[in-house]
Amino acid sequence: MSQLAVRVIPLASGEVGVPVVPAEADGLLSLVWLVVALPALGAAVLLLGGRRTDPWGHLFGCAMPIGSFVVGLAAFAQLLGRDAEERQVRQALWTWLEVGDWQAEFALLLDPLSMLFVLLICGVGSLIHVYSVGYMAHDANRRRFFGQLNLFVTAMLVLVLADDYLGVFLGWEGVGLASYLLIGFWAHKDSAATAAKKAFIVNRVGDLGMSLAVMLMVATFGTSSFAGVSAAMPDASEGTATALGLLLLLAACGKSAQVPLQSWLLDAMEGPTPVSALIHAATMVTAGVYLVVRSSFVYAFTPTAETAVVVVGLVTLLVGAIIGCAKDDIKKALAGSTMSQIGYMMLAAGIGPAGYAFAIFHLLTHGFFKAGMFLGAGSVMHATDDDVDMRHYGALRTAMPVTFATFAVGYLAIIGFPPFSGFFSKDRIIEAAFGEGWIYGTGALIGAGITAFYMTRVMLLTFLGSKRWRDGVHPHESPRVMTTPLIVLAVLSLVGGVLILGGWITGWLEPVTGPEEPHDLFVSPLVLTGIITLVVLGGVAIGWFTYGAGRTIADYPPANVRFATRAARADLFGDALNEAVFMRPGQQLTKALLFVDDKIVDGFVNGLAALVGGSSGAARRAQTGFVRTYALTMLGGALITVVATLAVTLT
Repeated sequence: MSQLAVRVIPLASGEVGVPVVPAEADGLLSLVWLVVALPALGAAVLLLGGRRTDPWGHLFGCAMPIGSFVVGLAAFAQLLGRDAEERQVRQALWTWLEVGDWQAEFALLLDPLSMLFVLLICGVGSLIHVYSVGYMAHDANRRRFFGQLNLFVTAMLVLVLADDYLGVFLGWEGVGLASYLLIGFWAHKDSAATAAKKAFIVNRVGDLGMSLAVMLMVATFGTSSFAGVSAAMPDASEGTATALGLLLLLAACGKSAQVPLQSWLLDAMEGPTPVSALIHAATMVTAGVYLVVRSSFVYAFTPTAETAVVVVGLVTLLVGAIIGCAKDDIKKALAGSTMSQIGYMMLAAGIGPAGYAFAIFHLLTHGFFKAGMFLGAGSVMHATDDDVDMRHYGALRTAMPVTFATFAVGYLAIIGFPPFSGFFSKDRIIEAAFGEGWIYGTGALIGAGITAFYMTRVMLLTFLGSKRWRDGVHPHESPRVMTTPLIVLAVLSLVGGVLILGGWITGWLEPVTGPEEPHDLFVSPLVLTGIITLVVLGGVAIGWFTYGAGRTIADYPPANVRFATRAARADLFGDALNEAVFMRPGQQLTKALLFVDDKIVDGFVNGLAALVGGSSGAARRAQTGFVRTYALTMLGGALITVVATLAVTLT
């Protein structure tokens, strides 16, 4: 292992950072590799150890991310004690690839941005592991499940700690593999197997953008390291910068389920609920946001790509919110919400220095309240024989008081009700959106109102109103091993807003994203906050009058009554669009290529072979094998030669 080094990564302005400064033994920071190594060890032991690890595998699987979280906390404390310009710690582990003059090191970069992700992944991930002990208690393959969870955590940590886009790509593909395994964990169900394949294939489209971006970096700059690319960006052409920005955005759309690569997320709910909490709420779906914010030095030189990020985020936050309004499956309603909230983060990231810190701030608070809500949904399913249909719930608040209380905290946080964490993080994104333009701000504001409506719907249908339980169902509170993580996440959802006090989150991230840029608003921030709150309360009121106040939903409107309802329940025809635009033309292209290959290429080759074969057959018939025939032929040839010679001589 090479010596630990400190590097200041260039800021979004393109300014070149200071050189690498060798560091002496730096306490716990020299053990940053353990953050990745511990869950990697857990995955290796549990996936390769076989059935002999079944009795204790779940406990070992929990211990590994908890150990990483402890190391991460210690590293965070040490970084806090440093000056801002000294909070980038690089640890080179080995030379990964070496071709001619080009080489890529496998190195870890611990800086303010990656530090927050380490705490989120390991902290929330540990809580989800603990919750899974109870949730998967009766599953015969529980040990394998924990091994795959550890594998996912390992890959996600590689993704956010790598100091090179090539290393990011390694983690990027790792989380893709792990998500495929976890979504399809119950592969005996056709729906789960199909959902896993769909997620894998759709993400491959985004991964193509990531791989092409890395190739373009190496071909243009001779490096794919963050420091190298950021230092070279001021000399890059606008076309190169735009191409890089758009390719990275394509990659982000795949991992973060943004339009037009959003269709896989809703189907991915077929996996066990802890998977939905870990992958589809707190970690993997935020990888695209991390990639855009980490690449701030690229987007600083391409307004076109920045605008594309903003547009994708705005469209997705509205699409996800509309889809969430019509889902009866509680997990799919939350999945639509996740898509929408990631859209808010992408919108903020596309705004640039005025929004980077708030994109990450909302990413953190969303990780708290959405993970809690997914786990709360799992608790409800656990109590209702794995029923996911909210039309079969109602009045669960009395049967499941802890789940109800913690879910309610998550609900208040996601709609942005003060003083819960979402109020502080989402309001700042809407404020930044209005500073960018009234269209962006209005769209984000409408999204907040829709969010309040559909989350009120989820809350009312699940915990309030009249009992609609199926026969034989006896709801009950989940065991303490499941409710304890819910309580911790609820507390974090309540107090997470403190990260913005005194401008801490913006100051902490400034060495990576640059200083926050001020923006002009049409009203004062306080008045805008009041407007946002009124819109949220309006969404809550509409939800209450539609699904609350003693109303029953036993008879839903038929799906064919309103086109909007049918469209939302069909995910706004996202699958149909992909089939019409990509799959069918792809099939026709494949058929055309097969025709060319079969009739033209193979036809020419086979025709030439037939010609040679036919000629050879005709020639073979002249070869009889009899000596007398050959002698007669020779005599005839000789006579013809003599006669021809005499004729020429006499003339």
